[in-house]
Amino acid sequence: MMRRDERQLNQLIAVLARDRDLPDEQMLELLAWPCEAESVRAAGPACDADAALYREADRVRREVYGDAVYLRGLIELTNHCKNNCYYCGIRRGNTGLARYRLDQETILRCCREGYGLGYRTFVLQGGEDPYYNDEVMCGIVSAIHEEFPDCAVTLSLGERSRESYQRLFDAGARRYLLRHEAASEELYRQLHPPGMLLENRLQCLFDLKEIGYQVGAGLMVGAPGQKAEHLLEDLHFLQRLQPDMIGIGPFLRHADTPFRDRPNGSMRMTLRLLAILRLMFPYALLPSTTALGTIDPQGRELGLQAGANVVMPNLSPAEVREQYALYDNKICTGEESAQCRTCLETRVASAGYRIVTDIGDVKREGVKRDDP
Repeated sequence: MMRRDERQLNQLIAVLARDRDLPDEQMLELLAWPCEAESVRAAGPACDADAALYREADRVRREVYGDAVYLRGLIELTNHCKNNCYYCGIRRGNTGLARYRLDQETILRCCREGYGLGYRTFVLQGGEDPYYNDEVMCGIVSAIHEEFPDCAVTLSLGERSRESYQRLFDAGARRYLLRHEAASEELYRQLHPPGMLLENRLQCLFDLKEIGYQVGAGLMVGAPGQKAEHLLEDLHFLQRLQPDMIGIGPFLRHADTPFRDRPNGSMRMTLRLLAILRLMFPYALLPSTTALGTIDPQGRELGLQAGANVVMPNLSPAEVREQYALYDNKICTGEESAQCRTCLETRVASAGYRIVTDIGDVKREGVKRDDP
């Protein structure tokens, strides 16, 4: 006979899948559903809540995207950053980090290598580096767009002016990733120095959406000071934004930051939140992040089984990968691009999915809400 708690859990998940939302009290209950163990293995999740959520998340992602997992070729073009975020290894205040910048020709070489390996989306990511002003970045984006017209250019370069975002869009960029990190004013202030404003960051996301980008937001799970109520605020913000992509990963400490002694975020909670996001946003492109693979050897596979459908292997030159150190012990810093591609294809297949090499746009059409 099914226990009462199991019935209650299944009811919560069924309502979430049907309505893409839950009342706040019930969402907090689902986020905090008790679990006896932190560990999660490919052989099975640690508790009923996780198992039930993964099953439903997998069902929904297969209805929209089948078993497809999209590749995004990541190019980390600079580890210079003008900001001093308390959690980030490439923060301005980290004076022990060897800094680098990739020039346009090096970036194009990375794209050529990636194209030959089947990548049709290139993600240019970096710190907020003033060197990459509009003139420089528009030149890089235009060159990629001209040489690879059948590919998408995604940017992840932090906060810029609306005018800058428009120029980059006009140059050929069509997607932009900007993690909001925390939608709670209280938590945002605990993670960032004075001068960085949550209001500005959120406005950037709405500016990007109005211009016409496919927009990605996201957050750290288990950030220092984060509570379940903060995660609820994140979910409310994402409902307002309705992003095309949502990137989440566990907080991972870095030895050269003020948070060096804080505990890493929970993989179990990250996977649980991934599954909840899949049910709330069936159309969303959800990455199974490098951070998940760093916190656990099977983390990326588990992320896919919890509802993710994107992986972002590294196309950066091998000699600079260790220097793009957002957190300690980052994986795949020594692999060549072809190695990384082959490794990921094997891992994705072992999780029950398949790599696809098309451009992988978001699928908003055809996603219907179940009748209540």
